[in-house]
Amino acid sequence: MKIIRKENLPVYLWGPDPEPEAARQIDNLSRLPFAFHHIAVMPDCHSGYGMPIGGVLAAQGFVIPNAVGVDIGCGMCAFKTSLKAGEAGRESLAKIVNNIRKTIPLGFEHHRREQDHRLMPAMPEKTGAPVARREYRSALTQLGTLGGGNHFIELQKDGGDNLWVMIHSGSRNLGKQVCDHYNRAARDTAGKRKITVPREWDLAFLPLGEETAAEYLDEMRYCVDFAFANRSAMMGKALEIIAGEFRLNEKEIKGECSFGGVPPSGVINIAHNYASLETHFGREVLVHRKGATLAAGGTLGIIPGSQGTSSYLVRGKGNPDSFNSCS
Repeated sequence: MKIIRKENLPVYLWGPDPEPEAARQIDNLSRLPFAFHHIAVMPDCHSGYGMPIGGVLAAQGFVIPNAVGVDIGCGMCAFKTSLKAGEAGRESLAKIVNNIRKTIPLGFEHHRREQDHRLMPAMPEKTGAPVARREYRSALTQLGTLGGGNHFIELQKDGGDNLWVMIHSGSRNLGKQVCDHYNRAARDTAGKRKITVPREWDLAFLPLGEETAAEYLDEMRYCVDFAFANRSAMMGKALEIIAGEFRLNEKEIKGECSFGGVPPSGVINIAHNYASLETHFGREVLVHRKGATLAAGGTLGIIPGSQGTSSYLVRGKGNPDSFNSCS
């Protein structure tokens, strides 16, 4: 870890120096008047909207929609099957991949029919949640869909040749609608604030004491829950396809994990785009994680590899310098 001294707050950097655009965004974060203690930057940092992906920002009294991003709740999901990759055979694995592609919509595609509403998270009750309510019917057709960009469903094998399923996906268009709505609200009210941030930074903020901020946090949590449900639905469908190919039932498809902390379902499901009220360095702050996941002591995490490179299941060390975060 390298510490880079800035005018306002230092930057704690894991990994190589970031690309110029990401470096500019990190510098902007360090100058925010409500940023706390330091800015943490993960090894896979690259530029995003306002805040780089792989950035961790602790803020005092404010929330920044763009510091969470448009794919609220985006994250990883992994499941160890009872199968050996070598024994499964290339023909069967290819058939499974093709069936997954046919069954789970990709990119801008979605289901033609609304999915089971019982899989949807409970609607927020504290606030009106106007965006989530407006987008609810649309979200029902997006439940169990993958998305585009760097999102994926992969069949993987570990060092013991055990077959795994790994998924990277988020809250689909619902998260984008929520982020865009509250980022606009933050920009529209920026002129009324005593604290100002240059508009070109794309870091418009909302004070936590205001109703709009409370609405955003409620809707953000809803999107996080929707993203969890979305990954779970896709994992369920993928496992159904695998089990069908090998004529296994629900219990027979589940492999035994040698490490603790895995839920009884066997599905490891985590988010890496969200904000959370936490205590760090003796202060309650709102930690924004964008392309970074919680790595508190003992917490299970998933770090996906690029295409053709290894992915990792990790356990958090609770490093305070990273605000208990990792890639």
